[in-house]
Amino acid sequence: MHRLRKLKADISAAFPSLSSDELTELVPNKEELNVVKIYTHKGDGVTIYVGHKNPLFFEIEKQLYPTVYTLWRYPAALPTFRTWPLVLNKLIGGADLMLPGVVVPFNGLPNVKKGDRCAVTLVNNRAPVAVGTAVVSSAEMVDLGMKGRGVYVLHTYMDHLWSFGEKSCPPPLPDEEGEALLVNREECVADEPEEGAEEEVTEKESGKSALQEQQAREPAKYQACPGAVDKEEEEVKKGNEEGEEDPDDQKSPQEVMDALLWQCFLLALKSKVKKSELPLLTSTFLRNHMFSCCPSGKLLDIKKSSYKKLSKFLQVMQEEHSIVQVKELTKGVESIVEVDWKSPELRFSVPEEADVEAVPLGETLYHPPEITTLYSVSVRLQPLFEDANKRKGVALQPAEVRSIVTEYVKNNDLVDEKNKNYVRINPILCDCLLEKSEHQDVDTLKWDELFSRTLGRMQLCHQIVFPGQPPVLKKGHIEPIDVSVASRGSNKKVTIIKNLEMYALDPSAVATALQHRVQASSVLQPLPGAKDKVLVQIQGNQIQQVGSLLLDHYRIPRKYIQGLDKAPKGGKK
Repeated sequence: MHRLRKLKADISAAFPSLSSDELTELVPNKEELNVVKIYTHKGDGVTIYVGHKNPLFFEIEKQLYPTVYTLWRYPAALPTFRTWPLVLNKLIGGADLMLPGVVVPFNGLPNVKKGDRCAVTLVNNRAPVAVGTAVVSSAEMVDLGMKGRGVYVLHTYMDHLWSFGEKSCPPPLPDEEGEALLVNREECVADEPEEGAEEEVTEKESGKSALQEQQAREPAKYQACPGAVDKEEEEVKKGNEEGEEDPDDQKSPQEVMDALLWQCFLLALKSKVKKSELPLLTSTFLRNHMFSCCPSGKLLDIKKSSYKKLSKFLQVMQEEHSIVQVKELTKGVESIVEVDWKSPELRFSVPEEADVEAVPLGETLYHPPEITTLYSVSVRLQPLFEDANKRKGVALQPAEVRSIVTEYVKNNDLVDEKNKNYVRINPILCDCLLEKSEHQDVDTLKWDELFSRTLGRMQLCHQIVFPGQPPVLKKGHIEPIDVSVASRGSNKKVTIIKNLEMYALDPSAVATALQHRVQASSVLQPLPGAKDKVLVQIQGNQIQQVGSLLLDHYRIPRKYIQGLDKAPKGGKK
């Protein structure tokens, strides 16, 4: 009870726009409030306050922030910045809100100071989709010419904090300025317009009422989350009764799978498929795109849906929704030849779940480490670096080594007067860089050889920097992620992945992501001879999919992955 009173006092102080009645409605005095403590990938502690089956607030470094669920009920609790719907996917992917993407309202920007809590909304809907803090004040935003970073995003719709709740979609909250803002869209959006952009603007200028009339005639077709019950209807249906059941519990397994199939289909088209990939084999679309969009903890199985087969599902998408066109380009092999990117389902609906390959709770995106090759001063070379005040063990970048050696040569007047491409060897350079057999014969060295010999006699090491963590210095070579194929039994192959921990990758998360991508079983096994390390093993030769996951999703540089050349050719596994 004491914690509840303190929380209400903190909420009242942080969000003075909330009235006492609204505060009591949000955090009832007698209702149980759950408190959850989590830790992000960076090690930051986050406290989550859960009520009404949804996370209501989260606390980072003693600062209290509302979740999108709370802001959907009280959208005026925070000052808001508008942006375009296309920016939403960037925010969900972990990006901050940049000032060129901010749509300035007619009455100017909201009055915020640096570090103030603020929310992000989309044009035509006042329901916030992100929460964060202002990077600079409103006045500084204007002074900067609306360039640079505007809002540091902490939480978004469709991230893991959102998935901690009921996973509902943003409610439609009318935006009176939205219509006029859309007219000036081309003046606000930094990107070049795509083909057919004039038609798209014309459609939007034709009036929001036209879209609303279509939605009224065919409400199921325009739902953001297929199979979900409209919010107002759901409230009437529930009749304010306590102890409501999860809507999914009221559906048959077939209806749940139909909704999941639709959801993965939309998200795959919106976030995975590119125009350049068309025509695209339907089997490839299912395996490489739809399966990878299946939410965490769920399994997409077309046989358990009402469609039973992918071909029948795509036929419905073509004939009833006109989203795709499917043709049999080769006898018995169907391909998606065209996608209607202006389809209302793709333009106005946002799938319910984010990509299952997202990173653990509390993080919106995995960031690969920054790895820098360095060279540390050895005992033998210490006299050469003494004038530069670099002692044994000090790690330097190659450019720093080159600069120090050049300065030493010039200060000691060692450049050969007859040929400036050579450097004369003095006693220190002799002891540091020459072999004993060369002491009597070698009097000069070329500049390039001087530098290469210096680096060759230094200790190779690497500096690894993970976001939000201090640099780590490791001696020797960096152990790459090892991907290999092994035989099991007479004619079975498995793909084995090692050394993920070196790059702060969770083997369990990688195994789950691969399992969804290729629909094959995977296991984790202890790595022989290595303490606290495991390997990922997945059925079949999946090197091509492993490479795509590591290179494209996790953005690990190719030079730190070995074994990708063993991918099967001609699509064989």
